Amino acid sequence: MNKFYGKVLDINLSTGKKKLYQIKDEWLKNYIGGKGLGAKILYEELSPGTEPLSPENILIFIPGPLTGTLAPTSGRWAIVTKSPHTGIYMDSQVGGHFGAALRRAGIDILIIRGRAPEPSYLYIENGDVEVKDATFLWGKGIIETEDVLKTKHPGTKVGSIGPAGENLVTYAIIGFDYYRQAGRCGAGAVMGSKNLKAIVVKPGGKLEYFDEKGMKATVSRLLDVIKDHPVMKKRTEIGTPMWVLMSNEGGFLPTRNFSRGVFEHAETISGEYMRKKIWVRNKACFGCTIACGKLTHVKEGKYACNEVEGPEYETIALMGSNCEIDKIEAVAYLNRLVDDLGLDSISTGNIIGFAMECYERGLIRDTDGIELRFGNVDAAAELIKKIAKREGIGDLFSEGVRKAALKIGQGSERFAIHVKGLELPGVEPRGSWGMALAFATADRGGCHQRAWTPTAELHGLIPRFSTEGIARFVKETQDERSACFSLVLCDFVPFGVGDFTELLYNAIGLKFDKESYLKTGERIWNLTRMFNVREGISRKDDTLPPRIMEEEAPIGPAKGLKITQEILDKMLDEYYTLRGWDKNGIPTKKKLKELAII
Repeated sequence: MNKFYGKVLDINLSTGKKKLYQIKDEWLKNYIGGKGLGAKILYEELSPGTEPLSPENILIFIPGPLTGTLAPTSGRWAIVTKSPHTGIYMDSQVGGHFGAALRRAGIDILIIRGRAPEPSYLYIENGDVEVKDATFLWGKGIIETEDVLKTKHPGTKVGSIGPAGENLVTYAIIGFDYYRQAGRCGAGAVMGSKNLKAIVVKPGGKLEYFDEKGMKATVSRLLDVIKDHPVMKKRTEIGTPMWVLMSNEGGFLPTRNFSRGVFEHAETISGEYMRKKIWVRNKACFGCTIACGKLTHVKEGKYACNEVEGPEYETIALMGSNCEIDKIEAVAYLNRLVDDLGLDSISTGNIIGFAMECYERGLIRDTDGIELRFGNVDAAAELIKKIAKREGIGDLFSEGVRKAALKIGQGSERFAIHVKGLELPGVEPRGSWGMALAFATADRGGCHQRAWTPTAELHGLIPRFSTEGIARFVKETQDERSACFSLVLCDFVPFGVGDFTELLYNAIGLKFDKESYLKTGERIWNLTRMFNVREGISRKDDTLPPRIMEEEAPIGPAKGLKITQEILDKMLDEYYTLRGWDKNGIPTKKKLKELAII
């Protein structure tokens, strides 16, 4: 048994029973931790067809063996469960300080089962857990909940849900450190379905290392790599919003419900503009010297609100240009609202854009008096509040664009922008064919974190508006990130595979070379695919929204282009061949045996 990582705390909220045990060494070797190990636990322990909001679903809080260590950007960790939003596998990568605190409280993996009979929260300290009453917290927003619990339990880190999670909005988040989120796919709804309002962790212990001296030497070298890297300097200065102007110039900034990729007011929602107008200071996750987080404050005017961390690029793209909202102050205001109520800002912005298009087309009329027109910030705010409460028109949009379009009908399915039920993030795929394939094949639905291609496209590493080399680039990036998200480190770091394996060896003594490390990433990707295949996913689901495939981009570098079925099929055929899957997108027995999955 590995003495440095793998301690599991498993609690059943229905019975109150808990157990402590050590994860199998074989599982550590094959899946590492974080995403990979969480996926293995979920695959082995969850029956196919389990209803995501039932007590039978399991919710896994899983740092990796590098989380909370000296390694740069080691504040990252993962949440794994079956998504109530998509009905398939999900993991959500989280920053901040909670994951490090969990490990320093003596727990590497927290597995939550069942459903508490009353609203509850968990208190974790010294490797043990107590279930405490949370009826006094039910109905409160995430910010107030964290304030109350930190006052009650000084020196702790808190993760909690807001009203959206309590009301089982399927894209509800779990909030940590006030403004860090398990954002996509609805982990907050799973937590709400378990009558679990919050988790409070009191860190205490110190992590031990297999080779502490070696770890310190590696970390010292890698900190210099970060310090001298020009892109990291830009991330420190502007953060992820540095992509607003680049995306707009590249023709893939989602605008007016993904009807185009260019926004004429991009300047006033850009990272550079945000820095001048509302930036307060930088914020960093645990163990990070990049500090890409931006604390902002709209101090006066119509959108005055308390401080918020962000908005990040994805929030700006979806709640800004996608809704034709052209003021960074307004985006920050909406950002704080969704953070507190507990909604995913990406899905919410996508849904608002869809609702606005439906309204302007005359497809929805009973909107509780809300004028859902593009650019109407007040309407967006009112819809957000109603969604979190599942009240009136908000209930229609509380399960995402896929289900809303099925209810609305009248052709609205053609401009419901999702893949496998997960609303697309801040890249308009007609302007980035690499992201088109990445979205179509991502293991949790339309996701930008599995493979990010715009940098390579804009710098000529892979051709733009071509299928050439796309499948291999996406496949290899998915494998690399699957391994990275199992360590867990931030995907922003400019490190190579050798750096990752060196850190992992120093931390827990687990030895990989480049080939075995990347093979582990491939194994993890195939395992999540097998989970989804078990839930009915196949080639028919590896597709894109009709708008992207049938309508030509009207403006910008992608003008006149669309991702036709022929183009997508060509990329999928090559991708499946590289993956060792059959023509229907199912991993072959030969591939599964090669990867030791079966």
